Amino acid sequence: MNTLHIKTMISHKLYKLYFTLLVLITTLTCVKGQEHPPGNKTWGDQDNGTYRNPVLPADYSDLDCIRVGGDYYAISSTMQFSPGMVVLHSKDLVNWEIISHVVGDLVRISPNLNWDRMNCYGKGIWAGSVRYYKNKFWVYFGTPDDGFFMSTATNPAGPWEPVQQLWKVSGWDDCCSFCDDDGQLYFIATRFETDPKNNKKYNIHLFKMTPDGKGLIMESDSIIHQSDGSEANKLYKINGLYYHYFSEVKPEGRVMMMERSKSLYGPWEIKQLNHVDQKLDKEPNQGGLLQLPSGEWYFFTHHGTGDWEGRAASLLPVQWINGWPIVGEVGADTIGRMVWKGVKPISYKRKLTIQTSDEFNTNKLNVQWEWNYQPRSDKWSLTERKGFLRLYSFMPTELNNEKSMILKAGNTLTQRSMRTSSNMATVIIDISHMADGQFAGLTHFSTTSASLLGVRQENGIRHLIYEVNGKDSLGTRINGRYIWLRSTWDANGVNRYAFSIDGKHYQPLADIYQLTWGSYRGDRIGVFNFNIKEEKGYVDIDWFRYNFEQ
Repeated sequence: MNTLHIKTMISHKLYKLYFTLLVLITTLTCVKGQEHPPGNKTWGDQDNGTYRNPVLPADYSDLDCIRVGGDYYAISSTMQFSPGMVVLHSKDLVNWEIISHVVGDLVRISPNLNWDRMNCYGKGIWAGSVRYYKNKFWVYFGTPDDGFFMSTATNPAGPWEPVQQLWKVSGWDDCCSFCDDDGQLYFIATRFETDPKNNKKYNIHLFKMTPDGKGLIMESDSIIHQSDGSEANKLYKINGLYYHYFSEVKPEGRVMMMERSKSLYGPWEIKQLNHVDQKLDKEPNQGGLLQLPSGEWYFFTHHGTGDWEGRAASLLPVQWINGWPIVGEVGADTIGRMVWKGVKPISYKRKLTIQTSDEFNTNKLNVQWEWNYQPRSDKWSLTERKGFLRLYSFMPTELNNEKSMILKAGNTLTQRSMRTSSNMATVIIDISHMADGQFAGLTHFSTTSASLLGVRQENGIRHLIYEVNGKDSLGTRINGRYIWLRSTWDANGVNRYAFSIDGKHYQPLADIYQLTWGSYRGDRIGVFNFNIKEEKGYVDIDWFRYNFEQ
């Protein structure tokens, strides 16, 4: 008896319980004897008191990280994806979970980030900072076109206050807030465009802020540093000294730098913190400096220079040498080098993990999901059919995109593709309410390349369609109500799709597809639904299940 027959015999709720138990039993059966033994996993927690970098092998770019009590919180930029600015939580700096997003409505930043424009690839929410002072969490971030924004929350899991614009300006990036011992708030950021003050690029400016942290005191503007590519700013006060972290471009690549002073306005001493091998290290730089309760120090950072997984997250030890926080393994020149493994800094029994799967059983999407641009709120629902995500179709903003219409089509719901040895993502879709011109299914995409496997309806007939960069292949006719679509990929980013009409027997496609990166973003796995003819038709997604290995 197949699962479709079962579904007609028992309630939907019981069916989901049955299928969840079936998957769990199958998983345990398959994993037994095949799981990597302790110490042999390719990334993250090795289950023997050590870890390997990256600790998050996916696109968690532009990181900042802080400790509050026994908890660690990080933020990561999200560009045009919504909700924006993802918030991560950890208890041991190695195992992480997603807990929230700072920006629920991207239109508060710019109308160009809405579903009806979709023209901000490589832009949107860039790097920011997270800090805890005055009994609140404070997040500041910038966009290259729209300026700087901020939000606060008493709980980092949300709710976050509606984002407010701090300063409308273009050509700036990489900001950080700072609260001094006397309560005075400061703001630091890079002007990457040519600055009229000195006719140079990449000037780092320091401002005082208003007491509420929602405005800059413009007359306090002061340039405190300028060098080739200087950005990634963070401010700290440690043992009475001010430390300004930044990165800059040297002949060896982008490296971490630090300057220190008794005053925020200098004079500053400057020290290089690490050497970089551009190909092997992928230039770790954006990140946050942390002190543990034990007194140890670490740096949580992204690194990545164009590979398909984007900019992954690694944890690097820090040693203080002559008052400087040297990152990684300290060399004879007192400059650090990349570290790929180490002893876990904290032992914590419960293992947190990045969320991936969703049964769509609640009235809220799981936190791993991010729409491509701000979604059209009336075109998706978790309540119209209990236990399903309903996606209504509407037309892309452009019908002749040379790469793929997925880049101009709303109702594309995504999450990060992990770079692990084995990945499998499967979705089941009810296609019985499709309309002519509608195309819905599973996708991998970046701005440089995209592949789609789904069902397209024409003249009342549905066919399986495989599309790569706008060129599609007509597949078998689909007569049933449900279609199962699956993507598998490996650590090299080689993807292969498969489909099933009964949920048990999968037919793989002959073609393989190479995942790519584009516009500062790694590959995304997701579901899509659009109609190139009219605003008509919908699909119901029963569940999305994504499992991966270490």
